[in-house]
Amino acid sequence: MSDAHAADEYGVTGTPRRGLALSTFVFFAGLTTIVFYGAAGPILEDQLALTGIFHGLLLSSPHLSKAVLRIPFGAWVDDVGGKKPFLILMASTLVGTGGLVVTLFFTYPENFDMSLYPLLVLFGLLAGAGGATFSVGTSQTSYWYPSDKQGFALGAFAGIGNIGPGMITLGLPVLIGLVGLTGSYTIWLVFMLVATVIYALYAVDPYYFQLRKQGTDPEESRRIADDLGQDIFPSGGAWDSLKTSAKNRRTWILVFLYTVSFGGGFTSLSAWFPTYWAQFHELSLATAGFLAGLFIAYGSLIRVPAGSISDRFGGEIVAIISFAIMALGSAIMTVVTGFWPAIVGMMVLGTGMGIANAAVFELVPKFVPEAVGGASGWISGIGGGGTLVILPLMGYFADAYGEIGYARGFGVFVVLSLLCVGIAIALKYVISEPDESTDEAALH
Repeated sequence: MSDAHAADEYGVTGTPRRGLALSTFVFFAGLTTIVFYGAAGPILEDQLALTGIFHGLLLSSPHLSKAVLRIPFGAWVDDVGGKKPFLILMASTLVGTGGLVVTLFFTYPENFDMSLYPLLVLFGLLAGAGGATFSVGTSQTSYWYPSDKQGFALGAFAGIGNIGPGMITLGLPVLIGLVGLTGSYTIWLVFMLVATVIYALYAVDPYYFQLRKQGTDPEESRRIADDLGQDIFPSGGAWDSLKTSAKNRRTWILVFLYTVSFGGGFTSLSAWFPTYWAQFHELSLATAGFLAGLFIAYGSLIRVPAGSISDRFGGEIVAIISFAIMALGSAIMTVVTGFWPAIVGMMVLGTGMGIANAAVFELVPKFVPEAVGGASGWISGIGGGGTLVILPLMGYFADAYGEIGYARGFGVFVVLSLLCVGIAIALKYVISEPDESTDEAALH
């Protein structure tokens, strides 16, 4: 009997491929908000006369809500599946983006000044909920795919989904030139609305959650879902998932590695690079946006093959190598001032970050199989909060050292990357084996 016929027999719908495609699509749309102000950063900095620190704080506003919401929403997937959390997060994003569009319509450019700064931060916080779709989608994808396909599935989800901010960074400056700032954010709003509607109409939760919603008891739901190919299951509700994963020390190791590679690394630079290229290298907004978008798109796409590589060689080995590459790229960015050397440094840094991102999440279902949702929430939530430190710190370097500070700020990543190399080595050779209590909990 085919999988489709078997699913019909049990009254459930959907396939792993469909689940992956729709989760990736709505994540693609939601994650664009990590550059909610970054793509237009140079315009906002000039229009509002922002200092480096205030600029960094504005850029980081979506990252605060993203970080806070990833924890409970990622864990909530273990209780209700991913569809409901996805839709609530996207609703908040639409409210925040809509609020900015209305504000721009009535105030920009004549009355768009620093008096609006608190309101802009509020809209950034609301829109940033879209970034929390990462932890939801990570858990949802893990439950759709079997254990031996986790690297591929999560690499494809995160790799393709992470292109979204790059597309905005590439396209928004061009749109601004064509239809203005207000028109550009309006188009962005419409795109996110369309993505949300498509997901609402066609997405379904993994088989286990569908069966539970039908009233099937947990054990029978696990048995049926296992027959249909699902072999990773939640150990309880959202709170249980958070508690269980919090007790596993490997969760906190992965939190730190994710903070450096993505939460405080890739997302911070996605928002910062337009300003770096415009202010330090004196490029046009369109060219600065193109280069930042190149970094985002490349660093995202490389996660797709990196996921399969992590499946083959192990996340620990891949993490050691990728964080070393990050350190090299960061060192280049710190010391060079020329355009082409900086391009090389940026691409080396993007290579390391992209591969490290895939390696870290290949390890989540391996080290915390009994509470994937809770672990994803802690890792992506607390790790995502790294932007709240990194972005203002990058702004501080610019304030303290002037123009050269835009380059010297990358020294932060040299130190953090080397620290992660040491941690990844310890993870492989000292604390690699999962706790006995977690070996079988979610794999049967």
